Amino acid sequence: MKVMITDCDHDHIDIETEIFREAVIDFEMQQCKTEEDVIASCQQAEIIMNQYAPMTEKVFRHLPKLQLIVRYGVGVNNIDVDAATRYGIQVCNIPDYGVEEVADHALALMLNLSRKIMHMNASVLNGNWDYRESIPIYRHRDQTVGVIGLGRIGSTFAERVHALGSRVIAYDPKYQYKRDELVLPFIEIVELDALLETADVISIHCPLEDAYHLIGREQLRKMKKTSYLINVSRGGIVDEEALAHAITQKWLAGAALDVTEIEPLDIDSPLRNSANIILTPHMAWYSEQAAYELKYKVAREVVRFKKEKLVSYPVNHVTNGRMRE
Repeated sequence: MKVMITDCDHDHIDIETEIFREAVIDFEMQQCKTEEDVIASCQQAEIIMNQYAPMTEKVFRHLPKLQLIVRYGVGVNNIDVDAATRYGIQVCNIPDYGVEEVADHALALMLNLSRKIMHMNASVLNGNWDYRESIPIYRHRDQTVGVIGLGRIGSTFAERVHALGSRVIAYDPKYQYKRDELVLPFIEIVELDALLETADVISIHCPLEDAYHLIGREQLRKMKKTSYLINVSRGGIVDEEALAHAITQKWLAGAALDVTEIEPLDIDSPLRNSANIILTPHMAWYSEQAAYELKYKVAREVVRFKKEKLVSYPVNHVTNGRMRE
């Protein structure tokens, strides 16, 4: 089976190369950016490892041998999964490689906002030494933290804030009408409006699919003026123009984003000029261990499919093989 990497912005592919060498698998590395790039470069591909390059129905029509796509990461919003399923193409992701890192990053952003670390650091560097500039700060034990999305990362983040003594509430459509045994016992399931109106901190941990602009002007208007919003999930879940307006109008106290709808963030984005917004460059997933695990698991998924026609992390369910024109 011909194995190809459509694109990868990592510093190296040494881990994948070593795994494939041991499995006696040849592969090719490309740096595709568009549908046309993928079609031109991957005509013979039967297995594709993919990061950002668009995997669309148009691409699938022109790649007649393609059987498997493994994405470097959790989200698959650059892959038309429905079209892949119709064409009998198995799609896989790596949903568990950076769970602790993303939860830790969300917690770090929360503590930075709620303890006003960056604000006070800037004040001290400017020659001031007055804690009163931080007023008000609230005790975490007396606060309510709202979690949107109770997958692996959302649940792990919930455990961390629960350890601070905070009350934890959550919104996830999967659990709105029944108490699932997988929900941690200290989490209270609520409707989205109740979460927005009650939480002192809201942290987003849901996929982009079915959640585009879930948090817009109407939702931001419902938040408490002393509350904070955190997004370490996917850009596009938060309406960024609405968020910049909400911060300016003091509808909420601040926000922290690790992801934006267009990355890198546009130089003219109003988020760059908004006070009380912390921005990090889609790095929540990263640690040395997570980076290794991601690359290792992508390569191992390819080997497993090639050797056994099995996968560990299926996103879709393929039953009838490759669709023919």
